[in-house]
Amino acid sequence: MNQTTDCVIVGAGLIGMLSARELLLSGMAVTLVDQGAAGKESSWAEGGILSPLHPWRAFPAVTALASWSQAFYPQLAAALQDATGIDPQWTPSGLLILDPQEHGQALAWAGETGQTVQVLDADACRRLAPGLGFLPAQSLWLPQVAQVRNPRLLKALRQDLVQRGGLILTQTEVVEIRQRGGRVQGVRTPQGRLTSPRVVVAGGAWSSRILQQAGISVEIEPVRGQMLLYRTEPGLLSLIILQDQYYLIPRRDGHILVGSTMEYQGFNKVTTEAAREKLQQAARRLLPALADYPLHDHWAGLRPGNRRGVPLIGPVPGIDGLYINSGHFRNGVGLGPASARLLADIVCTHDEMIVDPAPYRLS
Repeated sequence: MNQTTDCVIVGAGLIGMLSARELLLSGMAVTLVDQGAAGKESSWAEGGILSPLHPWRAFPAVTALASWSQAFYPQLAAALQDATGIDPQWTPSGLLILDPQEHGQALAWAGETGQTVQVLDADACRRLAPGLGFLPAQSLWLPQVAQVRNPRLLKALRQDLVQRGGLILTQTEVVEIRQRGGRVQGVRTPQGRLTSPRVVVAGGAWSSRILQQAGISVEIEPVRGQMLLYRTEPGLLSLIILQDQYYLIPRRDGHILVGSTMEYQGFNKVTTEAAREKLQQAARRLLPALADYPLHDHWAGLRPGNRRGVPLIGPVPGIDGLYINSGHFRNGVGLGPASARLLADIVCTHDEMIVDPAPYRLS
């Protein structure tokens, strides 16, 4: 395999595929390369909530990407369904946060951003979500928060890319980012070379390893997150529930996701009994009826941890034509569309960009 393309994207997860779609729409020929299967790492393992869990805790640069993505998701989901017949199931579920100690900060954030945050008492919460177990005297209701069913989103994206002429090479490891005279030349794989004047690293938790091949160091590390899935009756829960670090996400067909742990265990995706028990206890405390339903699945994914709190999007200093779009931690689905559009704005040198690119630069 020795091919030439306008852009190589290393990593075929959600960020890589969304970036590829934006560049294809800009008229580029794009090839995605992934060491595994497309969209089967953290993009698949996530819950699909289209907001940071406690959005007022996020940096303004994260809020900017989240707000743009939230507004764009309905048309993205509709376009993908029209093109592929696969419904990503964008659903405005709303988010009920059972953490009463942050009301002042949440309301101040709502005033600054224009987002809707309501303070509800326990009786109002029971009317909104009958069957809840744990209820503080007051909770926060964010009715504008939506979700997508991320495995369906990924499936639709992959089909859309292929229909648009994108090439996706799976089970293909990048063993070298080729460069000459401070300019990227493409990548080398065990199957051959891909020659390109542009390379985008969107390898999720593996991005640091990939960039090391070019002598670049970035502080992106794997953070394991374990989740559970219950199969219940449709309508048992209709909105997203969050209490501390634990959340319940209802799907349209009655499945309920329970998340999530946050573990610094390197590249170890093994699930543990201790995490399962902790998640089950949290789930049954929030929604006692789950004790009557069997546990359907338990899995783990590796998030691209980034301790600075803001994803890395833009050129890699010192190597012309090399870019990064990674480090989204637990917000890859929620920030993905805006991150991809910003990356395309930068790569294509658009005069106007959706947000100021400065906060996302790799220094």
